[in-house]
Amino acid sequence: MITYKNLLVLLDGSKLSEAVMPFATQLAKRLNMNVTFLNVFDPDKSELESMHRAYIDSMANDFRQQLVKAGKSANVQGKILSGNPADEILNYAKDHSDLILMATHGNSGLLRWAFGGVADKVLRSSNLPVWLVKVNSTKEMNYDKWPGINLLIPLDGSQTAEKILPHVESMIKQRGIDVTDITLLRVCDPPSISADYPDNMSISWDEHVRLLTKHMERTSRAYLEGVEKRLSSAGLKVQSKVLMGKPADEIVKYAANISFSLVAMTTNGLSGITQWSYGSVAAKVLAGLSCPILLVRPNK
Repeated sequence: MITYKNLLVLLDGSKLSEAVMPFATQLAKRLNMNVTFLNVFDPDKSELESMHRAYIDSMANDFRQQLVKAGKSANVQGKILSGNPADEILNYAKDHSDLILMATHGNSGLLRWAFGGVADKVLRSSNLPVWLVKVNSTKEMNYDKWPGINLLIPLDGSQTAEKILPHVESMIKQRGIDVTDITLLRVCDPPSISADYPDNMSISWDEHVRLLTKHMERTSRAYLEGVEKRLSSAGLKVQSKVLMGKPADEIVKYAANISFSLVAMTTNGLSGITQWSYGSVAAKVLAGLSCPILLVRPNK
């Protein structure tokens, strides 16, 4: 089982990047993780190094005191590096971290990182799970009860997409099985009219679509029931849902209506009935939702 011991929290000195702090607190408290706050500064501005050090040390000290007040203890440290933010983050995380926590953008403060670009490069290059927080998400939810009630896991039927499951299972068991509801979601693209649809078909196109849609729903439901059974046998509380439509649109709509605490998915996958391109789906889901998203880039 995967064990999460070391959390890397990325801060660029801006209030936007500090949107991750409520999550860092709950991850440290609930998963008993060691926490490192990392700040990367421009090597051409070495005269500001002391300011960066003071900032990151202050964040680490305040965080440590919060944990003490909550009756928790953890190894908390601040770390500063100089260089390209994404490169330094990836190099440091590879040897020192199990999970990366970051905001999706931030463009003010000491560093003025283009945080969207940093997040994109980290997601594309890191084999570690990345917990992404939209800067407005902390206004909508109470993270003192993280991970809350609902966790959504979209699946496309591929083994690649299922590689998110061991991470979710490990986090929940490390946190406590009894507090999390999991929903598995399978979205099927509806059939489209084929240019070579034959005129001599024994049934109409509408009837063909109806039968094909029914088959897709039945097959998807059977697939999800199999995954549900595996997770349930591990002691997790799981349900599943099948929808028809464009994957990213339906995931966003469903997640927004239910108000999930977290959406967890891989960043790519290509197989199964709908032949999703999961990288683009993940990008659209990230853009469309305000709740945090846990993303894992499967090893090749």
